[in-house]
Amino acid sequence: MRMRIVAGLVLAGLIVPGPARAAQSAADPTKAAPADPAKKPAMRELPSPYTPNYVGGARPPAGNRPPDFAYGAYQRGQYVTAFREATKRIETDRKDAAAMTLLGELYNQGLGIRQDPVKAAEWYRLAAAQSDPAAMSSLGLMTLDGRGVAKDAKEGRRWLERASEAGSPTAAYNLALLLLGTGSPQDEARAATLFQKAAEGEIGPAQHALGVLYLQGRGLPKDPAKAAEWFRRAADNGDLAGEVEFAILLFNGTGLPKDEVRAARYFLHAAQRGNAIAQNRVAKIYATGRGLQKNPLEAAIWNLMAAQQGLSDAWLDQTLSGLSSDEKARAERIAAERTETR
Repeated sequence: MRMRIVAGLVLAGLIVPGPARAAQSAADPTKAAPADPAKKPAMRELPSPYTPNYVGGARPPAGNRPPDFAYGAYQRGQYVTAFREATKRIETDRKDAAAMTLLGELYNQGLGIRQDPVKAAEWYRLAAAQSDPAAMSSLGLMTLDGRGVAKDAKEGRRWLERASEAGSPTAAYNLALLLLGTGSPQDEARAATLFQKAAEGEIGPAQHALGVLYLQGRGLPKDPAKAAEWFRRAADNGDLAGEVEFAILLFNGTGLPKDEVRAARYFLHAAQRGNAIAQNRVAKIYATGRGLQKNPLEAAIWNLMAAQQGLSDAWLDQTLSGLSSDEKARAERIAAERTETR
């Protein structure tokens, strides 16, 4: 299930969704001018407790405790065993917050047992009473969404505040998104602080969001170099939007030394992961031979793949119009095969 809080706040000012708008900010090998940092890039949602197989919400606290067999079973996908072990632990210790959070996660996602948001919220609430950050974060999201509990924006935000103060980076990230939606400069500055906290917790989408704020100078001083560094860290953590944005800055030499060859590798990796903007940029890179060896057939293939996602490009269509009928047919076949196998 998608996390509505994040999806709803995409429109609040940090991002402009949709490949056509986001593509305007991307590095374009056919133009020498650098990307306009005022453009607002697309951003992925953060995995939440509503995401299948998400483990962050059930993570036990660090420390010198004995091995957590319930959580270990959860990580391995042995959900029935995880449920049994967590239940056994709570029978022994009625204040085992980690086990309570794990049961909440299993009920929330329907892993090993029938999905039941109401029971999930009950377990999260019990763990939250023990000040478990992950449980408070999950309960906050469910309260904001009205899932398993009555919908209450103020109460949901309070839970996120408490979770963030207790050290949950995901709560800090989602709270920052809420603050960005108010339009207040004061809230924007606090959102930047919260994004920083979540980014330091290695939350990829938060690192990307922090990079966007540094690039735009929103909530903190404008700093393309810091933006590039956070985009790179987001890319290292698997964030697709961060990977594309880092490639853009690298290709244009914004905030770091220009390196078209390295940027092409990032674009190609993001394109292989299905990002339409990256696919369009790889097509132009192959068409112009900037960063990769010129290859009109590969350019046509990636252009077709981007177009299939709604990102058409008149310049590429015109540039590649000289391909033979056989080459065009081959490009269409390979594009279809890559799309199917991705």
